[in-house]
Amino acid sequence: MWFFILAELAVFGILILAFVVAQALQPEPFQTGRQALDSSTGLALTLSLLTAGWCAAQALARARQGRGGAALLLCAALAAASCYVAFKLTEYRHLVHLGLGLEHDTFFTLYWILTGFHFLHVLLGMLILAWLAWRCRAGAYGPGRSAGMESGVLYWHMIDLVWVLLFPVVYLLGAA
Repeated sequence: MWFFILAELAVFGILILAFVVAQALQPEPFQTGRQALDSSTGLALTLSLLTAGWCAAQALARARQGRGGAALLLCAALAAASCYVAFKLTEYRHLVHLGLGLEHDTFFTLYWILTGFHFLHVLLGMLILAWLAWRCRAGAYGPGRSAGMESGVLYWHMIDLVWVLLFPVVYLLGAA
């Protein structure tokens, strides 16, 4: 799992670097593009992902300790992640309505690639969280038996980490 996460982080790192370099080379479309984004939506996206991560971490701690409630906490993580999905789809719909699609300009090409790639990771992460919740309900995890759950929660934390980097780079930095 660590190798997979490091590979994913490398890909995201390259994409974020491309975004930053393109912004340095073409600051105007990036400044204009950010004006179409709502940083409060970006903050809501951040809070929903971090809440999901907190719930997943608490679920893992409970499973490791043999305490109940891990499945419920994973369901809470899924609910928070679902808020992210709803906010992001609303933002995407708004941008498409404004005609700010993938080919609009460099800012939006990179915006759609970066956030779309991250969005796909969120969806995969939600499937993993659902699987973990189901396995918790089946009693698969407990003290000394949490390696699979640790891997799934670790993947979710990678999703959080990437977003914590994406949010300021895409929504805030360089904004006038």
